[in-house]
Amino acid sequence: MRILIVEDEHDLGAAVQERVKQDGHAVDWFMTLEDARAAVATVDYDFMLLDLGLPDGNGRDLLREIRRTSFDTAILITTAEDQISDRIAGLSDGADDYIVKPYDLNELVARIAAVARRYVAPRRQACYQIGEIMIDRENGSVTRNGMALDLTAREWAIMELLSRRPGRIYSRQQIDTALYALDQDVGSNTVEVFISRLRKKVGNTVIKTVRGRGYCLADRADT
Repeated sequence: MRILIVEDEHDLGAAVQERVKQDGHAVDWFMTLEDARAAVATVDYDFMLLDLGLPDGNGRDLLREIRRTSFDTAILITTAEDQISDRIAGLSDGADDYIVKPYDLNELVARIAAVARRYVAPRRQACYQIGEIMIDRENGSVTRNGMALDLTAREWAIMELLSRRPGRIYSRQQIDTALYALDQDVGSNTVEVFISRLRKKVGNTVIKTVRGRGYCLADRADT
């Protein structure tokens, strides 16, 4: 998943980022509401770990802003506010779960997995078949005529993104953010290189280029 961490405690944020990355997720970490708002405006996140006591405001404000327009991002509040009334307020504002500091990192990733099973996975089509290609999002695999394809992590990241909404056009920038954290540089032709490699494995007709706009999975009828 693409996960956003909003946490202003540097040591804790770094530890959470490292632990969550170990489970294979793409992770961005920001320490202020302003930076988190900018990230949400540009990246389609699957999951958010949201601290409430931030230097420039309360994370609950961001939670309410997101929920006014979308329920696509699962949100787990991480905070030192441990009163029952605080938990009720956060859940009422649209959070999917709540964990109180200090917490164990292994419990945190277990909660991420549990929330993802309940709220993220049901929104996704588990399998998508296009011609001789089967994309299994649940197991993270792609087969061609029943034979498993050997995809790199970045090649799978592109296939996973495109298969979220078959037919939807994803821009180069959107694919960039699926491949890399926001603080990493992306080569000017990186996406094109990976798309080229993918087409050699899945066939030239599976991924369409929409000139000037980006890429998408072809309609089933087109293959």
